Amino acid sequence: MKRKTIVIALILLIFSFVFTACASVSGRYVGDEAEAAEHYASGNTHYQKGNYDRAITATTEAIRLNPNYAEAYAQRAAAFYAKGNYDRAIADATEAIRLNPNYANAYSSRGTAYYDKGDYDRAIADLTELIRLDPNYDVYHARGFAYSYRGTAYFKKGDYDRAIADLTEFIRLVPNNHVAYNDRSNAYNGKGDYDRAIADCTEAIRLNPNFANPYRHRAFAYMNKGNYAQARADVDRALQINPDYQDAQTLSAELRQKGH
Repeated sequence: MKRKTIVIALILLIFSFVFTACASVSGRYVGDEAEAAEHYASGNTHYQKGNYDRAITATTEAIRLNPNYAEAYAQRAAAFYAKGNYDRAIADATEAIRLNPNYANAYSSRGTAYYDKGDYDRAIADLTELIRLDPNYDVYHARGFAYSYRGTAYFKKGDYDRAIADLTEFIRLVPNNHVAYNDRSNAYNGKGDYDRAIADCTEAIRLNPNFANPYRHRAFAYMNKGNYAQARADVDRALQINPDYQDAQTLSAELRQKGH
């Protein structure tokens, strides 16, 4: 959920950027295209306010007036994504890509929707295309988050080396992001590199002491290194922050079985 919230906010910023750019040339539109641009602008405003249903209504009208409006399809895809309707988001992003195969934002929307559906292969393919299309694509750190999503998709597939490579690039592009260090620590734990996992968790905790996940991940690494006292302290802290954290509850029970 935390990752999706970041993506919604990021898409909001990207479409604000795109809308500003489009507004500078809106005077070139005439007839239906001009009216479509007005509905697109209205949809952008509704999206920024979190009124996703109204954003969908406005962009649907923009598409009716201008069926070749790739930006409108991409914006409607973002609104469907925000509502959790990943299939409709994918369908709209796919149409935006058909209309403009080089439209990076559409690959971003479709890739993240595939990720949240658990279709990691398609997510990786779209995010790879996003990065390939524009190696300098970094509107509001969007390229960095493409590496973040692709890295975690690789992690979900058990490809820890590629996950670490992508998350390292994410950290380079977006320094001081606690989620990045947390996610990379997970990949290091997967490889059994517990010292690096502990180092990343410690940095994530320094950046955000109230984020439960790195305490749990660091506890896992300490447990596997035989440092049960520190593992117990960390898992207890994770559960203090988030009592409903199931992975921390499971690890706590495992430590109790070991007598700690």
